[in-house]
Amino acid sequence: MARIAVGGVQHETNCFVPSVTDYGYFCSHRDRPPLSRGADLLAQLPGRNFAMSGFLDAVGDAHDIVPLVWASGGAGGYVTRDAFERISAELLGLLSLAMPVTGVYLDLHGAMVTQDFEDGEGELLRRVRAVVGDDVPVVISLDYHANVTPQMVTFADAMVPYLTYPHVDRIETGQRAAAAMARLLEKGRPRGRALRKLPFLLPLNHQCTMVDPSKAAVAMAAKGEGGEVLTLAYLAGFPPSDLFDCGPAVIAHAFSQAAADRAADELAHAIALLEPAFAAPMLQPDEAVQKAMLIAASARRPVLIADTQDNPGCGGSADTTGMLEALCRLDAQGAVVGALCDAESAAAAHQAGEGNSVSLALGGKSGPEGVMPFQATFRVTRLSDGRFTTTGPCVGGRMVDLGPTALLTVGGVSVVVTSKRMQAHDQEIFRHLGVEPKDQKILVLKSTVHFRAHFQPIAEEVLVALAPGGHVVDPTCYDYKRLRPGVRLYPLGPQFVPRGMGGNPAQVSG
Repeated sequence: MARIAVGGVQHETNCFVPSVTDYGYFCSHRDRPPLSRGADLLAQLPGRNFAMSGFLDAVGDAHDIVPLVWASGGAGGYVTRDAFERISAELLGLLSLAMPVTGVYLDLHGAMVTQDFEDGEGELLRRVRAVVGDDVPVVISLDYHANVTPQMVTFADAMVPYLTYPHVDRIETGQRAAAAMARLLEKGRPRGRALRKLPFLLPLNHQCTMVDPSKAAVAMAAKGEGGEVLTLAYLAGFPPSDLFDCGPAVIAHAFSQAAADRAADELAHAIALLEPAFAAPMLQPDEAVQKAMLIAASARRPVLIADTQDNPGCGGSADTTGMLEALCRLDAQGAVVGALCDAESAAAAHQAGEGNSVSLALGGKSGPEGVMPFQATFRVTRLSDGRFTTTGPCVGGRMVDLGPTALLTVGGVSVVVTSKRMQAHDQEIFRHLGVEPKDQKILVLKSTVHFRAHFQPIAEEVLVALAPGGHVVDPTCYDYKRLRPGVRLYPLGPQFVPRGMGGNPAQVSG
């Protein structure tokens, strides 16, 4: 029986939003459990929809599990120095007290940037390796959007990523991590490891694995594992993270260097050939609403509009009003927007009470520049405490607490208003307020791709809109400071040129 220490710190950092992610946010209960330590980890995570859940369920009683710290800050601005140091120090302290261990499993994201470290996971792994030494295998699971760095590849012995976007295989990812750990406990740490960065960034809308070319890329990675190759991973990257190694990568861990190099080279070459195929059409707000209204006039199922640039799952504030304004301006009927985060407006709705009217300056309190509150008199249609359990394939089984929540209606448009941010990737965010998604004409979802898992099966058509928000789709708009020179900012797009090397304000070169 092995003695395996388990823990994790997750954050997907958007370096181009003004907010930061502090320790309190990691400790809050939102659409995921709060920071858990020791016995609380073993109480909170088993049987849930996380990679850690899958790992624990797969290991069962076969090994002695030593719980450390698990925390997820979702997505947002830079992780503060205080948050990173407090969480990592506690994890490392518990790990030190648990020594000796025969293995370490960490449930990470892979795109964490802190106020001190552009490679948050690499720094955490460096510290873990310093505690456990050179002989103990370290297995990590990663989000599909990880920005993998050389330091991460060096200090980990197996990288097991999600294979889906929308992420519907979190549990399976943990189970695969447990299988990798079992092999490492039998054979020891692998000698071979290889990292290949692809020469372009990949906007999130182009990363969906429900369709090619991303579907083909992850399939090729899974097929390449076996024999001497312990794990072979394709990670699509997270463009709003500002670090040298931002972007898609191929990673191999193998029991010989030759096997690692061969597997990584073959997969990286095959994915590079797919570059021209990455694309996703997008519309301006009015175009999206007009098209949705035209389709909805004769459709029997709802038309979905992804408000992709205000996706809180990518660091958006979830309070921008561009799509709400477009719906009301064009007199859309039977439309529902979800979920707009405005604790002040939610509180005012609760004070007014169901069935009453309330005048609000809704949303628009967090930027970006030009986004204003939507001022109107709303009818308070339904109120809730924001507590419900998700049921969809992406985040099913999570006990959610969004604080005081309201369904507000103005004209033919209703808005789900919450006190805490949550991406609209599960239908229960509407149902718990009495709104059945399949019965609506138009659903505007503050999400990028995750919504597709639960909502696309009920949809007549899916549109993607570019209303202003913190998750800017076009990487040429990002003011990168650390990105490596020469990488293309989107498939077949212009190359990045740092300002000190002659880059213009957009920092690109044709």
